Amino acid sequence: MDNQNTGRFRFLIKQFRRWNEFRAWFASALDADIERKTTLYIDLSKSATLKDLVYWLQILFSAGIATLGLVQNSSAVIIGAMLISPLMAPILSAGLALAAGDITLGARAVANLFLSSLLGLGFAFILVGLLPYNDQTAEIMARTKPNTLDLVIALFSGAIGAIATCRETKGVVTSIPGVAIAVALMPPLCVIGFGLGVGGQTGWNIAFGGGLLYLTNLVAITFMAMLVFVLLRIDRKKVRDAVRVWRESDSESQWWLSQLNRIPRLEKARQVRSFTLRLSMILIPMIIIYVPLSQSFTKVRLDFQQKQYENRIRDKAEEYWNDAIADRPFTDLDELRVSEKGERLEVYIRAFSNSAFSQEERLKYLNRLAGVLDRKPESIDLQVVMIPTAERAAANPVLQTTPTPLNLTEVGAIFLQRYKDALTGFQLTTPAELIDYNIVTSSTGQTSLTMYYLSGRDIEQDGKVALENSARRLLNSPDIALSLSRVSSDRVALPFERDGSSFDSNGEEINDLVSNLRAHPNLSVRVMLAKAPGNATLLEERRSALSDFLFVQNALARDRVVFTETDETEVSNTMQLFLK
Repeated sequence: MDNQNTGRFRFLIKQFRRWNEFRAWFASALDADIERKTTLYIDLSKSATLKDLVYWLQILFSAGIATLGLVQNSSAVIIGAMLISPLMAPILSAGLALAAGDITLGARAVANLFLSSLLGLGFAFILVGLLPYNDQTAEIMARTKPNTLDLVIALFSGAIGAIATCRETKGVVTSIPGVAIAVALMPPLCVIGFGLGVGGQTGWNIAFGGGLLYLTNLVAITFMAMLVFVLLRIDRKKVRDAVRVWRESDSESQWWLSQLNRIPRLEKARQVRSFTLRLSMILIPMIIIYVPLSQSFTKVRLDFQQKQYENRIRDKAEEYWNDAIADRPFTDLDELRVSEKGERLEVYIRAFSNSAFSQEERLKYLNRLAGVLDRKPESIDLQVVMIPTAERAAANPVLQTTPTPLNLTEVGAIFLQRYKDALTGFQLTTPAELIDYNIVTSSTGQTSLTMYYLSGRDIEQDGKVALENSARRLLNSPDIALSLSRVSSDRVALPFERDGSSFDSNGEEINDLVSNLRAHPNLSVRVMLAKAPGNATLLEERRSALSDFLFVQNALARDRVVFTETDETEVSNTMQLFLK
């Protein structure tokens, strides 16, 4: 038994020696001798100061640049704010405090981080209140849904940031900017200020998402900095003695010591001896943050799998569409979208053709698609929109030595296709949704582009200007005449007679809604009918009257209308446009 215990003891001693040898090798690889460790410790302690005016100006201006870049949706401006990166120094100081168990440095770092975050957040909040518009840009929304991958990025960035700080080589100059951009501490902090400035439920959701990303970066960098400094053995006795001598001559350190001495339990403590306790202080927040991050990552993974599934269905739908129109001359597929909503599959097809798509062709294609997808035809909502084109006579290709001049129609088609390709994926600022656009070229050569968007309110004038400039750059046409036209997404009341099914179909709002439906094939309408517990037939009578108005009088496709029943008085007996 004694021999067994002796063997275990020797094994532990051997592993401990190997651990110390690895730490010595790590410090040697970073050229971190005692002198370098001492300099590093003192420099990071000095960076956790509250008296450096330049540091606070960096926080202020970095927050201003990041906020304006987020609002303008400018990635270049946001990168500029990242490069300033004033928050990295106090975060590394916090990691050093945990590695060395230094209570004094920890208090200074936490106070610095708290006040820095408060200043950056507050300045962003003030700027958002002063700006004439506060649309939710793509750069803002990209920082409201962090996931586990953001945590991993922050861990890697924190490690290389701490390592780069330890070395005095040319590599520091090249790596620190990359670390600052990868972690991006200031933009998510400004997203919090933006969300609080916007207010309401939407603003709180934005602020929560930005706050989660900011805390993720902060905790991860601190954790990795702590591990790097532990490996570096920065808490050697010679280093602590040198730091103690420096603190005796540093007035700010002496002030912090006097404040800590007011707490009886900390009066005699200058270091937290227990490494387990220090490790727990950073691991517990990381575990708490990991829970919502993992949930968000799961949602991203499921969304990606859903997208892959829809893409496979889209490929099948396009393959069988090409077979279906093989014997139809002058028919070109323009757009094919697939989306799965619950148990139903929505397929939207838009094509150019010189003849209509008959009901027989539609049913044949629907049944064939349902068969290959192993679905019931009733579970597929198929919408086919045929855009009429001028009928042309087919011509056999002729070999010529010189190019055949394009006619006016072909030139126009190529011109329009170029703009269509450029506008693919173009997005307006939330909550506006791009639904359609119209391009017209006059006889003088002037091109006009009208973008139709669905929203409950007009885009602010400054926002319109920014979007117009963005579209002109995208189209590479600085002289194009561009305008935005709003299609209202507000609910329109159905003027039913009291306790009756008849309604006035001549109302201006009803006619405008139907006109928009007919003008924009991408739009659908949701009809919300009030439940009638006291009159079992009233609901069906009203639905029948609306079906006659929409499907018979206005010839709308049935898959563009969604009927729902509700007992909510504020939304009952209304119609509302939405984009599939």
